[in-house]
Amino acid sequence: MRYQISGKQLDVGEALQTHVKTELAETVDKYMQRPTDATVVFSRAAHEYVCETTVHLSTGLTASAAGRAGDVYAAFEACREKMDKQLRRHKRRLKDHHRDRVSPVEFGDAGLYVLAAEEDESDTDSLAPVIVAEMETKVPTISVGEAVMQMELSHKPLLVFRNEKHGGVNVVYRREDGNVGWIDPRNSK
Repeated sequence: MRYQISGKQLDVGEALQTHVKTELAETVDKYMQRPTDATVVFSRAAHEYVCETTVHLSTGLTASAAGRAGDVYAAFEACREKMDKQLRRHKRRLKDHHRDRVSPVEFGDAGLYVLAAEEDESDTDSLAPVIVAEMETKVPTISVGEAVMQMELSHKPLLVFRNEKHGGVNVVYRREDGNVGWIDPRNSK
C-alpha cells in the first residue's frame, strides 16, 4: 500500500510516519485484503491536532475518517478507531448482503461539470449556466445496497451509480431527516 503522510504547517517526524504506517496497515489489512493507497494529513485547529485519513480500496470504495485530540498520536488513534469501525461495518455488510458478487465492480466514464454560482441576478435573459471546470469521473455499476454503503464510507451527500439489475442511472442521497433517499427514474410512471 502506498502512503502519503503530510502535515499542514506541521512537521511530521519519522517516528510518527512509522507509527501511522504500522497501525493503519494493521487496521486496513484486518478487513480488506487489497488496499491501494492511503492519504493521512495532520493539522492544527486551535489547541487540538486533527488527523484526516482517506484509504482507497481496490474495489473502488473510498473510506475516510477524521480524529481530533490534544496530542498528535491521540488524534491519529481517534481517526484510526473510526476507520476501523467503518471498515468492520463495510465487511460485515459485504458478508451479509453481497455474497453473490464474483466479478469486480465496473466503472463507466461520465462528464463532471462545475457551474458558476449566479452572482448577477439582473442577467435573466441567459438560461445557459457558465461552466467553470470540465472533468471526467467514474460511475460504478453496483447494487443499491452497495451504493448506500459507498456513499456512507465516502461521507458524501449523494452518489450517482448505474444499477446493476437493469443498467439504468440511479442516485442515492442523504435526506435532511437522516434517512437515505433513492431515485430510480426507470420506476416512474
